[in-house]
Amino acid sequence: MKRITTVFSLIAAVALMSISCKDKASEKIVADNVESATTRDEAQKKLPVMTFETAEHDFGTIQRGTPQETVFKFTNTGDAPLIITDAKSSCGCTVPEYPKNTPIAPGETGELLVKFNGSGQNQVTKTITVTANTAKGSEILRIKAFVNAPEAMPAGPVN
Repeated sequence: MKRITTVFSLIAAVALMSISCKDKASEKIVADNVESATTRDEAQKKLPVMTFETAEHDFGTIQRGTPQETVFKFTNTGDAPLIITDAKSSCGCTVPEYPKNTPIAPGETGELLVKFNGSGQNQVTKTITVTANTAKGSEILRIKAFVNAPEAMPAGPVN
């Protein structure tokens, strides 16, 4: 009885394999699907590129507590709309303001305003991380200043 069951099992397995392998995989490809997949893949290769006029701003020497502002100008030099999703600073004393929910088309320019409250002492450097739909995913900007205490006298000879 075991032999008969084994023989029938082998025959069934061979029959199933021969039936399922009759169709060639290349005959199952639909030309329209290949074309739409190619178009989709080409569209995904198009990415925005965020190009800044300058990635660093130096406020020079300032008095502590004196608010400062600068604008970082950028251009979308890529070939897809640029969308900035976030901008964060390395410190609460620096606040970036960016165009929210506004796609920037290829070739168009935009501005990112950075406000610094003038805190700190001596040489101060802060970073701003801009998150966008670019290939890199983020850009780093820097601001720096030499912060003097309000009571400090400027360095130099005394007359």
